[in-house]
Parts: sequence; C-alpha cells; structure tokens
Amino acid sequence: MKKKVVGLGEVLWDILPERTCLGGAPANFAYITTLMGNDGVVASRVGEDSRGRDALRRMQELRLNIGHVQTDASHPTGTVKVELDASGQPRFEIAKPVAWDYLEWTADWRDLSAKADAVCFGSLAQRSEESRATIRNFLKGTSSAALKIFDVNLRQAYYSQEVLEESMRLADIVKLNDEELPKIMRLGRFSIGSPNKSANEAAKRSEDDDDLSSAKRLVAAFDLKLVCITRGGRGSLLVREGESSEHPGFRVRVADTVGSGDAFTAGLVHEYLRGASLTGMNEVANRVGAWVASEMGATPTPKHGALEKSLAEIQ
Repeated sequence: MKKKVVGLGEVLWDILPERTCLGGAPANFAYITTLMGNDGVVASRVGEDSRGRDALRRMQELRLNIGHVQTDASHPTGTVKVELDASGQPRFEIAKPVAWDYLEWTADWRDLSAKADAVCFGSLAQRSEESRATIRNFLKGTSSAALKIFDVNLRQAYYSQEVLEESMRLADIVKLNDEELPKIMRLGRFSIGSPNKSANEAAKRSEDDDDLSSAKRLVAAFDLKLVCITRGGRGSLLVREGESSEHPGFRVRVADTVGSGDAFTAGLVHEYLRGASLTGMNEVANRVGAWVASEMGATPTPKHGALEKSLAEIQ
C-alpha cells in the first residue's frame, strides 16, 4: 500500500538568475516521495495571488496531493532569491512575511495529521509563532506509529536553540548537513569538546569521529530512532543506537544542488518505511540526492519515464 507522506511547511518560488522554479523543502520532498510510489502530500499555504495560483498549478502538474494547501488573502506567496556559487551551491534571500508564515491549525489538517504515515518538517517554517504552533499541533496529532522527520535546514537567522531542541524532541529522525552539525552542537548543553582544549588538540580528532560522536549524543539526548548527517558530494553518515553506516556518495556532474537534500530525505524516508537496513537507506538516499543534483531544478522529470531507470544511471 502507498504510504501517506506529508511535507509540512513552506512552499515558495525559487528565483534563480536564469529561471524561476517551484521550491520549498516540503514540495521538493513530496515530489520525490510521489516519484518513489508514495502519496506525497503538501501541507502549506500560498497567497491568493498569481504566484499562488501558479504554485498550485505546478504542483498539480507534478502529481502532488494539493488538497491540503491553504490559501491566504492577506499575505503573498513566498519567494526566495537564490544565487549559485561556482560549485553550484545555493545562497538564499528569503522574503518575509509571506503566506506560509501563517499556517493555520484547521479541522482538515487535524484529520490529515491523524492519517499520515510520515511527516517531514523543518526549522524555516517555524520562524513565525503562528506557524510554529500549527506545526507543533500537527506533529502531536499524528498516530503513535507515524514517523516524524526533522530536516533542520538552517536558513539565515531563522532559527533558535529553543526551536531546534523542541523540534528534535518531537522527531523520530533528525537530518542535517555537516555545516549545520557544529552549529547545533555549539548550542546549549551540546557544546562539542572542552573549552580548555587547544585548537591543535581539537584538530587531531578526525571529522568522521566528530560527526559520529555528535550524532550519538543527539540520538541519546533526544531518544531518536536515527540521525542523518549529509556531506554534500562526500556522501552521508547514518547513526542510530548501537549502529552506524557511512556512504561515500556518488560522483556526478552537478547542475545545481537546489532540492538535492530534500530528495535525499525523501529517499531515506521511503526506505525507512520499507524496513531497509542502514546501508540500504544510505545507498538509496545518496542515489536519489545525486540524481537531483545532476539535473536542473529541484523537481526534475525522470528521463526514461521511470525514476528507477534514471537512478540506475547514477554510478
């Protein structure tokens, strides 16, 4: 049976130098989830403006379930100005306030939360108190069997220690990248290492050891089922109690990396729901992320009409 997998949070338009694309982690995540055979649901909010209408139309074209996307007559559809550096890495300028800052806890979303098999949420959509409260209610409304994934996504200054720690307490899986990890670990009681250690002593510890020990601490502190640390083109590390798995990543010609992390998350969740091993989850997630990075935009169309065929070309 198809799993009902919800992308909860921001939907927006990524305004890149040469094009404008539908974006936002929830939509990107739900799209790849749908390609992988699940029911990818977008739970977000757009304005009652031309960009909002275009966003709904585009999500329909992508075969996403948009029956739970709210509309807002008072606030515009979200936009993000994206600039890519020489290596294809994005920098973001996020408009505020926009429709997804006003996510509303409704009877419709209460019913959706109760039916969800998995919900993926991030920190960005929690920058406003109203949306933050709605996201908390949504997560608390899920069944005990539902999988809750916190995709950290630190953007600009739109996060706090309180939001991050509360989100990890509500989650089963925490996914973050290797640039976000030290920022997380420096907050509050998770400060890495001792202030008395010299820089040379700290440098002696390998990056892998730091990632592994940090992930183990997060698993223990928040009783998590899994912590995932992505490393861009260098793969990823998955850690759960008593077990870890590293993957070196796949070498691809990068078109742009926008949406590749969301694709990774979708692949990870798909395999987790299927009961895959850590190694199996790592392999599929890296393959899906690499495929999106090798294509333009966050929602590319499989070249051969089926995702499996496109993924098979990633070596």
